Amino acid sequence: MAGLKEAGKLGISPFEETEPVELRPHWTQDDAKAVIRSAYRQVLGNEYLMQSERLVGPESLLLNGSITVRDFVRAIAQSELYREKFLYPNFHVRFIELNYKHLLGRAPYDQSEISYHLDLYTSQGYEAEIASYLDSWEYQQSFGDHVVPYHRDFQVDHPGQRSIGFSRLLHLYRGYANSDRSQGQKQPKLTWEVARNAATPINAPTTSSLAGAVGGSRGDVYRIRVLKSATPNATVVRRSVTEVVVAYDQLTTKLQQLNRAGNKVISVTAV
Repeated sequence: MAGLKEAGKLGISPFEETEPVELRPHWTQDDAKAVIRSAYRQVLGNEYLMQSERLVGPESLLLNGSITVRDFVRAIAQSELYREKFLYPNFHVRFIELNYKHLLGRAPYDQSEISYHLDLYTSQGYEAEIASYLDSWEYQQSFGDHVVPYHRDFQVDHPGQRSIGFSRLLHLYRGYANSDRSQGQKQPKLTWEVARNAATPINAPTTSSLAGAVGGSRGDVYRIRVLKSATPNATVVRRSVTEVVVAYDQLTTKLQQLNRAGNKVISVTAV
């Protein structure tokens, strides 16, 4: 999507210059080992993996051809290792952002995607949340059973791709040598943009951007329009629209509270 010069500045040239990793017919053990390395790198967000953390059983199954690449990706994402790195330490919306990045190779496009996965996790649990990405039409069309997921929105002409995805994925990415846990931010990175349905500013990965700067200023105040959930056990189901004014620093927390209460955010605008 970016030119070669721009790709170098943004730190995405490795994705512009390399082909997706695929386990093709008549593969060798070396091919399978390359797939294993690539899958760990992608699904674990470029996190350093200690030898003791490796999933020996699923690796063996892939090496002897008993499971597909998608099965191996599923084994990583369903593992306690993945939960310890990305579920337990993070706010749940941040966890969903990372699932999109790790498993579908993109960032969430809009609030409806976030809300869907929040509801899914709450009602059906962790395994259903992970399976929803891996069993989706989007995953099948993009990666199938034999391709390791990769950051799709840094390139063009992929199924269901939206132009807003490039800047949002770049904001989650922050550089080829960076890892998702080393960014030090447990809160979601795209709350403001997704809730407001706004494009994410494009900035090259730098020290300041890694510190968590997102669109908006710390001194800004925002008005949230909310469709409130119906009152439990009420004889008449009514949903009312209300407005909440919050400072930028409290925006993420307030949106999380509203989502947990079953409310729907209609818009977020600067006051």
